[in-house]
Amino acid sequence: MSPLVITLLIVGGIALLIAIAYVNHMVENTKLEKARLRTELNDRIRRCANISESLPGQLMTPQLKLMLSRLQMHFTQRLVQLQPGNADSKAQLEALRQLIAQGDAIPVQNPPLQIISEVKAKEVRFQLENLHGQITRCAQDGILPANEAKHWVNEIRHMLVQLHIELFGNLGHQALQQNQPGQARLAFERGAQYLRKQADNVRYQKPLKKFEEQLARANAMVVDMGKPAVDDTSELTEGLKSLEGNEDWKKNNIYD
Repeated sequence: MSPLVITLLIVGGIALLIAIAYVNHMVENTKLEKARLRTELNDRIRRCANISESLPGQLMTPQLKLMLSRLQMHFTQRLVQLQPGNADSKAQLEALRQLIAQGDAIPVQNPPLQIISEVKAKEVRFQLENLHGQITRCAQDGILPANEAKHWVNEIRHMLVQLHIELFGNLGHQALQQNQPGQARLAFERGAQYLRKQADNVRYQKPLKKFEEQLARANAMVVDMGKPAVDDTSELTEGLKSLEGNEDWKKNNIYD
């Protein structure tokens, strides 16, 4: 065998090894990319489903439920394309199609949540922030049209205002029931201040007026509580009156 043939065989072997290594690298990268995409799609489906199922009933509407279901269907379709043999994903996709086919008649079964503490309000605020994040990302990815995404961002702002109206109103009523008009006044004042800061003043005139009326009543109650009762004659008061009429006491105190 000539040196040239040997050289060609060595070069060919090296090239073959490089090609095999490259193909293995590409296959491994494809597997990793599919696994990453599968994890991402499952996460986005889970987030949309969690918002759709757990957002308080007073904030969930058929239109919002429908939009979230459409997003879930989009991600589920991509998941089915990625793993065609997954029976669970196919069943979920079919269920979502039937749900979306109902349009605005889509059932909303979210139970309402009474917002009676800062903790509960923060939990709902976190859900709204999550919803905002999903909509913003879907708009960036071209899944949601820009005008539709803008509409839902405005609706989220409104839901956040509704959340604060309910929180401050409930805190105020709770304080009144516990005979704490000072705390009630603080809650109603916070509610009024929050609404005055909103850009859309016209939309929130009615709840603002209600907060101002409640604040005025709480103020009046605080003032009334600070006034001494007319028939409140304590022993100290009677004692001071008797001393005022005792001229000998005054003289003793002056000359002693």
